[in-house]
Amino acid sequence: MKSPEEERRERWRLVLGEPAQEPLGVRLGDNERRMDRTLEALYDAEPKAGREASMPHVSRWLGDIREYFPTPVVRVMQGDAIARLGLLKMLQQPEVLETLEPDVELVATLLSFSRTLPQKTKETARRVVRKVVDDLERRLRAPTERAVRGALSRASRTRRPRTAEIDWDRTLRANLGNYLPERKSVVVDTLVGHGRKRSSLRDVVLCIDQSGSMATSVVYSSIFGAVLASLRAVTTRMVVFDTAVADLSEHLSDPVELLFGTQLGGGTDIAKALAYCQQVITRPAQTILVLITDLFEGGDAQRMLQHAASLVHGGVTVICLLALNDQGTPSHDPQHAARFAALGIPTFACTPDLFPELMAAALQRQDLTAWAARREIQVARPG
Repeated sequence: MKSPEEERRERWRLVLGEPAQEPLGVRLGDNERRMDRTLEALYDAEPKAGREASMPHVSRWLGDIREYFPTPVVRVMQGDAIARLGLLKMLQQPEVLETLEPDVELVATLLSFSRTLPQKTKETARRVVRKVVDDLERRLRAPTERAVRGALSRASRTRRPRTAEIDWDRTLRANLGNYLPERKSVVVDTLVGHGRKRSSLRDVVLCIDQSGSMATSVVYSSIFGAVLASLRAVTTRMVVFDTAVADLSEHLSDPVELLFGTQLGGGTDIAKALAYCQQVITRPAQTILVLITDLFEGGDAQRMLQHAASLVHGGVTVICLLALNDQGTPSHDPQHAARFAALGIPTFACTPDLFPELMAAALQRQDLTAWAARREIQVARPG
């Protein structure tokens, strides 16, 4: 643990830059050095025209500042980048935008500025976002469908199936003990079925924090939401929130439209979002609510915990993901994470590659804290 004096000197070192390191006697850790590099890229750079050569790194830099600094600071730094480096001007030029390497960070950046982009650039931005979304969907769709369908198939088998619902392969296996050699046949006294296929077996609600620090999580959540919505056995709803709540479920058929319906940045009212989710959940015992947030509550923290407890006690399977991205466990509110854990809500960060497996485990009602621990994922503990 750092002493208050060490933290104070470290903050001054970040403010004053490299020349202050020796006079202050400060050695930055790995995380602080990365923060320092993002500050240096902006405030130690010489403002000048024609900075197109640095453009391939802009989206990564914007992703870094969202990771290392709170939303109010990110807004200031983005404003400074626009003023000092002409960032927005460059992003507004379709020909420059076309030269960027599309990735998740670039998508998050474009969504952050989507309401200030001119119409001709929005068209280019949509093409860039579409390319990234299509690439990610190709990578993530198959494992998601495979995991979810497999989990639902196992969860929904019945011993009294209708004729059209009989799983003959598993039925024969279940009755091999009744094989009659003289007749070369199996006497079936136990039928195994696939379960009902006429209506959805589970409801999934994705409740996504769209504050600036959660930008990449919003991108991945939209893609997974679209994939889940395409599965008949699952009814999927997507809710995004800052200080207001927006239900974007009607756009799940097109993740690009879904993403442009979000509004990155702003405050956070998790309590209000959970209250809305309670209103739209009609089958608590069959519902999985995935809350994706860093738990920095800007609203009423006590109400947030009350709504979370009410959902759990009502039979809803609640999962709190501190992030859905490739960067590991992000900055988050550890006290709220501990309180969620105390309510029996598994609370941890998840990578996109593991999300299909996580959903399969949730659909099978596995112990998700144990599931995460087996994969060496850091899980919040009750505090």
